Amino acid sequence: MKTLYFSASAAVALSASGFSANDGPPPSGEGRISKHYKVEKLMGPPGIDSQVGALVALEDGRLAAAFHHGQVAVYDPKESSWKIIEEGLHEPLGILPEKGGTFLVMQRAELTRLRDTDRDGVTDHYETVWDDFGLSGNYHEFAFGPVRGPGGKLYVGLNVASSGDSIRKEIRGEWSPIGLPRQEFYGANWKKVSDKAGRMYSRVPWRGWIMELDPVSGAATPFASGLRSPDGLGFDSEGNLLVSDNQGDWRGSSELFVVKKDGFYGHPASLVWRKDWDGAEPLNVPISRLDALRTPAAVWFPHNIYANSPTQPVLIPKTPAWGAFGGQVLIGEMNSPRLLRVLMEEVEGVWQGACVNLVDSEALKRGLHRLAFVGDTLHVGRIHLSWAGAEGLVTLRPQGTLPFDPLDIHVTPRGFRIDFTEPLSPAAADPGAWSVEQYTYAYHIAYGSPQMEKESLTPTKVRLSNSNRTAEIELPALKENFVYDLHLDALRSESGTAPLNARMAYTLRKIPKK
Repeated sequence: MKTLYFSASAAVALSASGFSANDGPPPSGEGRISKHYKVEKLMGPPGIDSQVGALVALEDGRLAAAFHHGQVAVYDPKESSWKIIEEGLHEPLGILPEKGGTFLVMQRAELTRLRDTDRDGVTDHYETVWDDFGLSGNYHEFAFGPVRGPGGKLYVGLNVASSGDSIRKEIRGEWSPIGLPRQEFYGANWKKVSDKAGRMYSRVPWRGWIMELDPVSGAATPFASGLRSPDGLGFDSEGNLLVSDNQGDWRGSSELFVVKKDGFYGHPASLVWRKDWDGAEPLNVPISRLDALRTPAAVWFPHNIYANSPTQPVLIPKTPAWGAFGGQVLIGEMNSPRLLRVLMEEVEGVWQGACVNLVDSEALKRGLHRLAFVGDTLHVGRIHLSWAGAEGLVTLRPQGTLPFDPLDIHVTPRGFRIDFTEPLSPAAADPGAWSVEQYTYAYHIAYGSPQMEKESLTPTKVRLSNSNRTAEIELPALKENFVYDLHLDALRSESGTAPLNARMAYTLRKIPKK
């Protein structure tokens, strides 16, 4: 294959606000954002579909990206140039570098190792690392990952199939006969499948599962079930595996899970592949039984407010530029030009926590699919496929000072303790300065859920501490398995500044005893 080099600098002339001249003037309200974060367009290799399926930082400061139509390219920020090292892969949605210069790429049909044996910078050797999972030919059978765990094992996520299209007569892997004969999924029959097999289904092995792989032997172990569309895989600072999933059937709103071995995370289609499953059609199992089996999400992303389709979780680097945000989880969003921070804690063995915007800016555009830090700079790759989103790449850099924003949150027996990046005005001690909504989502077969049992709350007491950087609010009562959506619009810092992001939502699963 011919080696191709492209400059990424010639077309990138950006204003101080972080917008290209081609983008027009910054939208109203962007001025405050540009004081703290600079957004710049990064040109991808010309002549290819610039939808980014995978993105990863390399140890030498370069960036590797896999694109929707099968190219893999490496970006050198020192030279502002791209080099295409591979073409012709099948829908790559994950890439991981290895020692020695090889890459692992998750294609739709297999996890592949790319090698450059003659050291000319271009792939010339391909090794199938793992392909022992089912393919029915359904369009929705995406494959995500890999990510590398603290112990060196790899983790990938496999999408369930969709009743929005048919399957092929030629399949790979065993067919599960539970529920419907295979021929019912062919051709025009698919229009009736959702009534009998569910909106999303798993009829070939390991669809809806997270799989654990040995990177050397390729040996795979079923790790956890109950996922619908696990597009985002990553780890927090403590080495916990995080997996995001999208609103849909059995998903009242989009969610983030802390995934553990042998866990079940709510979508029943994948249960047919559990060794201890009794052969029942999952759709016919009482919800009470499914609910008893599942581990609820650590975080709900309230739909149409915070995220409609969360993507990849990554860690913010612990550097001076990122300050107190360092070590926190950052996650992308497909349907809005928004990056969110996720703040989690373990309460009596149960994971739960909050989401709050980092940046909500039209400069980012939509489709924020893959995230990678090179030093202090966040690189974001966008995608849309046939859904909401965009294409191309963008970078985001902190500009030296964090905005006045909520920093962290912890649940207490009577409410919440919230830390801020700057001291609060003494007026924040007035309960009337705070507004809280509580609501929950249904666990059911239907697509999504409205906000249920919604109620507005005013704190009964507010106490400021830690030089006014911490506010402890008490509420009339707390309910487990509810979202606490905090409106912070009325708050001001000691210097009179409003929060850049004046809303955060805490998913309460467990009320602490003390």
